[in-house]
Amino acid sequence: MSKPRNKLAFVSSETEDARNAAATLVARYGQASVSDADVVVALGGDGFLLETLRETMSTGKLVYGMNRGTVGFLMNEFREEGLRERVAAAESETIRPLEMETETRDGRQSTALAINEVSLWRQSYQTAKIRITIDGKVRLDELHCDGVMVATPAGSTAYNLSAYGPILPLDAPLLALTPVSPFRPRRWRGALISNKATVRFDMLEPEKRPVNAAADHVEVKSVVSVTVRESKTKTATLLFDPGYSWNERILAEQFRY
Repeated sequence: MSKPRNKLAFVSSETEDARNAAATLVARYGQASVSDADVVVALGGDGFLLETLRETMSTGKLVYGMNRGTVGFLMNEFREEGLRERVAAAESETIRPLEMETETRDGRQSTALAINEVSLWRQSYQTAKIRITIDGKVRLDELHCDGVMVATPAGSTAYNLSAYGPILPLDAPLLALTPVSPFRPRRWRGALISNKATVRFDMLEPEKRPVNAAADHVEVKSVVSVTVRESKTKTATLLFDPGYSWNERILAEQFRY
């Protein structure tokens, strides 16, 4: 039995367009609290939608995004009319985030979630030197690069794509391991790995070649090790208008020219 979608909570980014859109929709459809809502309607761009997904992670809330930002790849088209009907007819996509565990040069440890990707990049003018281990086995002794990332299917059309990584269908049981400007080995262009795999990055010469890490927009400076795996317990559910599902967008993206 599907969940009811009657109570709507409108949240928006801080841009003027998003705030005005939220005010208009609240006046027209009413406003439930996020805790009581069946559906959270996020108004803004892709970055704000990711923030909303993190805040509602594993609460059972459905999130329906409408574009009031720049790119809006993850968003539905903004329209004021017929919103309740659109939400009722929307198709759901459930995703699992990545869990990032980091240790810094001063011994601090932290964790964060990423819906798009966990990325590492050099802090200084010198290339980063990174050892890559997958499920306890060293796969690359020394990667010299500007950076490297692990991207989910949901994030494969974001930073990963700009670094010439592969686009992954949303239901693919894979993660993309993609380097950014690899210098050595020069011909290494990344790998596709199982979404059950655990990836560990160890920084070589971390004092001379400092590296930052980020889970989406949560940044940790001067890391010495980063471990990445798909979460077994956390989920987020997005709603898309019929015929405009995430898989359809990802397929269409591969035929753009």
